[in-house]
Amino acid sequence: MTTDSQKPLNGSVNLIEFVLKWRRQLLMIGVSALLLSTIFSFLITPKYLSTVVMFPTQSNSISKALLDVNGTGKEDILKFGEEEEAEQMLQILNSDAIKAQVCSKYNLLEHYGINSADPHKYTKLYDEFDDNISFERTEFMSVKIDVYDTDPQLAADICNTISDLLDSVKNDMQKVRAKAALKIVEGSYLALKREIQQINDSLKKLRLMGINDYETQSQVFNEQYATAIARNNTAGIRQLEEKLGILSNYGGAYVFLRELNEEQIKQLALIKAKYEEARVDAEQVITQKFIVNKAVKAEKKAYPIRWLIVVLSTLSSLLFGMLVLMIFENIKTHQN
Repeated sequence: MTTDSQKPLNGSVNLIEFVLKWRRQLLMIGVSALLLSTIFSFLITPKYLSTVVMFPTQSNSISKALLDVNGTGKEDILKFGEEEEAEQMLQILNSDAIKAQVCSKYNLLEHYGINSADPHKYTKLYDEFDDNISFERTEFMSVKIDVYDTDPQLAADICNTISDLLDSVKNDMQKVRAKAALKIVEGSYLALKREIQQINDSLKKLRLMGINDYETQSQVFNEQYATAIARNNTAGIRQLEEKLGILSNYGGAYVFLRELNEEQIKQLALIKAKYEEARVDAEQVITQKFIVNKAVKAEKKAYPIRWLIVVLSTLSSLLFGMLVLMIFENIKTHQN
């Protein structure tokens, strides 16, 4: 014959009966879990949260934004970026370049209590960095930076620094390409200027020989030559034949160089515009984001939420305790 505590737990016994039967044990489990979780929650070092919210810009080119001859630059520079730009921003924020600069500036190796002699110190540092600092895209295509730290001011400083570093890191990446482009365009621009100068030097020599306007001079000299022949002006004929000979020998070269010079000057104007655009892109800096909210020093801790830890720990312990008691009771039932 079995006692009440040894009755088998079967489908006819409901949960309330089970709880009442083991109420003392469950009460002890609940009280113990409550006390232990409360103590544990106060042992956790509190952390403070700082947040920056920003939108990416759509324009990456300063020259496109500010030197657009079609008049669309103003619209471009003020337009918010979309999904593609937000994803690019996230990739840059997660880059080692930003992590390294932040860790160095705020000496996070020491701040996170990582031994500088540890051979895996940087792995641990970046793991701690990722645990405390996160980046995510919002539903509105903005990007949010969250920084948790035991020091509320440091959390805000790190958050704002990361936001600032986005500009410098992205601009540095773009400058490499922009400077290479500038070098190419500058080479073409200077080479064309030298070529035009050589053409002008050649035209100057031809002008010193008396060729200033081939078409007009040719017409006038031929008319004067015909008049001199009609009047039998020997001296005039000789002078005009000399001038016509110069036109005949060098007139074609003059016309070619003059037309080539005109075309090259037009080409130079186009290349100069590209050169100015490339120079602006290579030398000037423009922000890559619109800041919605800057990080400020938090007044209240964000972690841990002690009441939540206590409640979840107590409930989890009670459920686990009930499970263990059920197993224990079923084992005793089978043994009997």
